[in-house]
Amino acid sequence: MSRKPSEKSETADFISFLVKLALFVFVLRSFIVAPFNIPSESMQPRLLIGDYLIVAKWPYGYSRYSLPFSLPLIPGRIFASTPERGDVAVFKAPPTQRQDYIKRVIGLPGDIVEIRNGQVILNGKPVPKQRIADLVIPVTQNMLQAATGDGNVSPCFRPEFEEVRDGKRFCRYPQYRETLPNGKSYNVLDVVADGPADNRAPVIVPEGRLFMMGDNRDRSADSRFPAEDGGGIGLVPEQNLVGKAMFTVFSTDGSANWFLPWTWVSAARFNRIGEGF
Repeated sequence: MSRKPSEKSETADFISFLVKLALFVFVLRSFIVAPFNIPSESMQPRLLIGDYLIVAKWPYGYSRYSLPFSLPLIPGRIFASTPERGDVAVFKAPPTQRQDYIKRVIGLPGDIVEIRNGQVILNGKPVPKQRIADLVIPVTQNMLQAATGDGNVSPCFRPEFEEVRDGKRFCRYPQYRETLPNGKSYNVLDVVADGPADNRAPVIVPEGRLFMMGDNRDRSADSRFPAEDGGGIGLVPEQNLVGKAMFTVFSTDGSANWFLPWTWVSAARFNRIGEGF
């Protein structure tokens, strides 16, 4: 028995709806906004594991890396704009261009960037770095999982940064306030006095490249290290930019159980929702 014309019409309408929905999502994620989640501690203290962000796609222009799966539909880079120092940007990480990273823009094309005793020297002038109150954060399930995956002994990077209060575990980190020449200020962590990247020779940032750093200076593979698969990222091509971080839309401590709906609420960190940059 053949289907009735009305059934065929309903099927066609449903397929048409799905195609339009897919096209809408593709345009939205490619050219307007996209979600991004934080899987590591490289941008502490501003970003914690389990934060979910909205990333704006238009501020820096568009390239193939703006598109889902890096589809090669955009030649080069169009409507291009260079970030400002201090912007927090998402980009495809060199050398493979497969993974999305999020870091802070420190050096622009033409800048000379040096790291001396843990302090950023920008164009020959030290970037002011002021000690402020320690960062104290509770140890969460997603921090424990990350520590296990990294092979760390403690979720607080090192045992000496861990403390217990009323039976609960916390991490306490030395925290500093940096202020770039354009007036942009932000907090950074620098927990090791003589870490592997605390001293780096001056680097001239060439045209079309950016010097990117994580705010957690001892736990970030960034432009201080050569671009290697699974290692540093070197100087990042502007063409690799995906978008600019705008604000946090959700945050979870990782303790939720999909089969226990009430834990979805208890795991949420509602105080972090809406935080901008």
